[in-house]
Amino acid sequence: MSSLNLVSQFQSLFNKPLLPLSQFVSSSIPRNLSVQFHVSSLPRRVSVSAVPMNGVIVASTTAEKSKKRNPGESKGFVEEMRFVAMRLHTKDQAKEGEKEVKQPEEKTVAKWEPSVDGYLKFLVDSKLVYDTLEKIVQEPAYPSYAEFRNTGLERSASLAKDLEWFKEQGHTIPEPSSPGLTYAQYLTELSEKDPQAFICHFYNIYFAHSAGGRMIGKKVAQKILNNKELEFYKWDGDLSQLLQNVRDKLNKVAEEWIREEKDHCLEETEKSFKFSGQILRLVLS
Repeated sequence: MSSLNLVSQFQSLFNKPLLPLSQFVSSSIPRNLSVQFHVSSLPRRVSVSAVPMNGVIVASTTAEKSKKRNPGESKGFVEEMRFVAMRLHTKDQAKEGEKEVKQPEEKTVAKWEPSVDGYLKFLVDSKLVYDTLEKIVQEPAYPSYAEFRNTGLERSASLAKDLEWFKEQGHTIPEPSSPGLTYAQYLTELSEKDPQAFICHFYNIYFAHSAGGRMIGKKVAQKILNNKELEFYKWDGDLSQLLQNVRDKLNKVAEEWIREEKDHCLEETEKSFKFSGQILRLVLS
């Protein structure tokens, strides 16, 4: 209410008959007065200032002093997410990487020796995670999730074809294992109560697969599949355009978030890496 009272008092100054300038300055407003206030009718983070300058009242609307911007913020929220994700890589994994290797499992694999059984576990658990993501956006707990239906990045159907191919080759398809089951349950629960954190996982899962995931698929194919390219690594249409379409949707959704919600989303990145890394390591099991 005090803010609104200030507004009404300020407005009344301009509705009264004009006083002589010297009387107005000396009796009505102290010299060097600086008033700032916020009202709900103004845009977020915008303030109105009244400052006497050389005996003249100047009323102006100015943007609140902006805080230091996050890397990539000027290009949209997806770029912020990308910066955070890249920093969580090691220098060996990416030139922008800043992560220090502390655990044995974080070290770069010196010798890449995947097995068919391990790769099948990886594919099965990956399918469970993609099944879960697709179900969440088809039955959204929050309206914003519906933006991500039928993006062209969906992987469940492709993985189903790949697993069927392995079955035809005489391989036994395993049941989902702990890494996939744990991640799928976490995503389901998260999507129902924390949309910002869920969007972080959505972004990292799909975009990581389109980049590093494809490189891993190529390495595995060379080692154990006689260079066969699985459906998991194929997309209908131009992948770069599909990714751009999803970037635009993510940026659009994030425009509705305040800074604290965006930061909360970014903070979930490390957890996303942890869950995905546990599934990826199945390839070498």
